[in-house]
Amino acid sequence: MNVEKNQIDALNWQVTLTVTAEDYAASEKKRLQERRRNADFKGFRKGNVPMSLIQRVYGEQALVEAVNEVISEGLTNVIKENQLRVVGEPLASEDQPAIEWKSGNDFTFKFDIATTPELTFEIGKEDKVPYYTINVTAEAKKEMKANMLRQFGSLQEGDKAGEEDFVIADLSNGEKTVEGAYIAVRSVEGEARKLFVGCQSGDQFDINVNDTFTNESDRAAMLKVKKDELAGIAPQFHVNVVNIKTFVNAEENQETYDKMFGEDKVHNSEEFDEAVAAQLKNNYTQEADYRLNKDLRAYFLGKADIALPEAFLRRWLVYVNEGKFTEEQIDKEFDSFLADFRWQMVRGYVMNKYGLKVEDKDIQEAARGYAAYQYMMYGMGNVPPQLVEESAKQLLSDENQVRRLEESVEDQKTYAALREQVTLASKKISLEKFRELK
Repeated sequence: MNVEKNQIDALNWQVTLTVTAEDYAASEKKRLQERRRNADFKGFRKGNVPMSLIQRVYGEQALVEAVNEVISEGLTNVIKENQLRVVGEPLASEDQPAIEWKSGNDFTFKFDIATTPELTFEIGKEDKVPYYTINVTAEAKKEMKANMLRQFGSLQEGDKAGEEDFVIADLSNGEKTVEGAYIAVRSVEGEARKLFVGCQSGDQFDINVNDTFTNESDRAAMLKVKKDELAGIAPQFHVNVVNIKTFVNAEENQETYDKMFGEDKVHNSEEFDEAVAAQLKNNYTQEADYRLNKDLRAYFLGKADIALPEAFLRRWLVYVNEGKFTEEQIDKEFDSFLADFRWQMVRGYVMNKYGLKVEDKDIQEAARGYAAYQYMMYGMGNVPPQLVEESAKQLLSDENQVRRLEESVEDQKTYAALREQVTLASKKISLEKFRELK
């Protein structure tokens, strides 16, 4: 086999392989013999099918496999001998000549191989990245206290319906009756809003539900039917107001404090104020840490200044995602892909530089953390450890989830290492200014 290597630029190679009959003949013959031993043709005993028939039926397939074996070995040798850091996999060149698959022919194949540069940047105290400390203001504490009291509030009997209240009503249109429909005044649209705001128990009026509740999911839930049943329901309904439910904030007392912070942790208004300030500080610290990670990533992506074989990568993405994504979809996400690809390189460089490893216990801990987070997203903050453990095991049974968890752990280890190495330039900032940062 003849191999010609052409380094087009720092990141791109073209390799031309000329495969002769001598290179693939033995492999081709072996493959045909294997097929003859296992071939089951009517009128012939197994293993005694004429080779001419085997050649006619399986010849091209055996030829292609034999030639591909030679090509694979040739490309592997080129990559190893030149110590190439290959991106994706070699792709057939766009100027690849047509192939006539005929046994005994010589074949010429052209492949494009793309590589990535070697990263060599230094990391040290001369690298300065901002770390923000967000000021806890009296206004922020007041707002959070109000939000918490609202969060632990309750619905109580009301007199007249306000903008934030709920109306409990019986609905009827002659054909259908809905008892005890729960209607949030804020969700009412159009002219009917004037009827609901200020209504009291015993009031009656007519509405067109299609105009009053344009969201079909909400309308179906209110009428207690399936969404696909809405089209068959006459929209004119008579409303009979049963009662009003108004939302009342929780009172500041020991019962409320215990619900918010745990039993016997907060006892009076002053301690409530201190607990809120601590919670705000913790929230702000989490936001600042997230921002720091974002800034560390941006800083070292800029410092690494990684050139990539973008044209090749675009071709490769189209090739490996054929049938999954269109070229237009790939183009739309291409910049994000390049950013993630560069970060993977920086992350790998940092992990290798400081000898960081992802162990099984790290993945398991990350799975438990993610499972607990999912429960919290559904408002379940005190889930028994057994349930968290079961959910974590379910996550760990999914290869895609494990891969995602592994990348998350690598990110956290990388950020932690970088925080230790660089200089964090402390900056005090208001919450408003912090949120304006890009």
